[in-house]
Amino acid sequence: MKASVAAPDGVRIVYECAGEGVPVLLIHGFASDRVQNWRAPGWYDVLTGAGYRVVAMDCRGHGESDKPHNPEMYGHDLMAGDAVAVMDAEGLEAPVVMGYSMGGHLGIQLLMRHGARVAKLVIGGVGETYLTTGLRGRSAIADALETDDKSTIATQVARDFRAFAEQAGKDLKALAACMRADRKLFTAGQLAQTTQPVLVVCGEKDVLTGAPDGLAAAFPNGRAVTVPGRDHMTTVGDKLYKQAVLDFLSQ
Repeated sequence: MKASVAAPDGVRIVYECAGEGVPVLLIHGFASDRVQNWRAPGWYDVLTGAGYRVVAMDCRGHGESDKPHNPEMYGHDLMAGDAVAVMDAEGLEAPVVMGYSMGGHLGIQLLMRHGARVAKLVIGGVGETYLTTGLRGRSAIADALETDDKSTIATQVARDFRAFAEQAGKDLKALAACMRADRKLFTAGQLAQTTQPVLVVCGEKDVLTGAPDGLAAAFPNGRAVTVPGRDHMTTVGDKLYKQAVLDFLSQ
């Protein structure tokens, strides 16, 4: 079932639901959407087959949701508010939340700003760099998304982001605005104030995020899983990641 809800600032957020049971809110990564990040890699089937209800949203600027071109409309507080709007629309008091990459950042934002609305949190594709450098070169990545001359893109990371964002149906200007938005990263001391169970999963070869252990250790009830041989793009559909999540949700 597909539906939509208006965020507090009027941005239309599209989401879909599948299955019955304990709800799991899925938040995708940057320049992806609910289909590419979750449905296509088999997550809907895995979760609904295990007795969970999937609620998967398209973040603002992505998928079928509205795509403003103003960076001020992509702050993490606003984007976490979009997730709360979806929860309210579906009557979800405190679902399990799973986010990948950007979605993992938004999951942390939800946990820290709306903790009573999160039963458990799965953070995929976000590791130790969250507590140290964050994502380096965000301005250069945004420039790469907007340039008309791709030969001017200086770094491989920026070229990779541009290539991924050029897939059909994606709005480069909206994605650049999202990349330019202010980001609030919480300290290890702040994360230590949480009580909810947290699972952090990263690929062994994920050079964007680093290992999951340091971030998981910042949460009092955190645990880490490293997916062997996988990088940032290939971890999301891995069967070890899926099994780790099912094990975590069943405990």
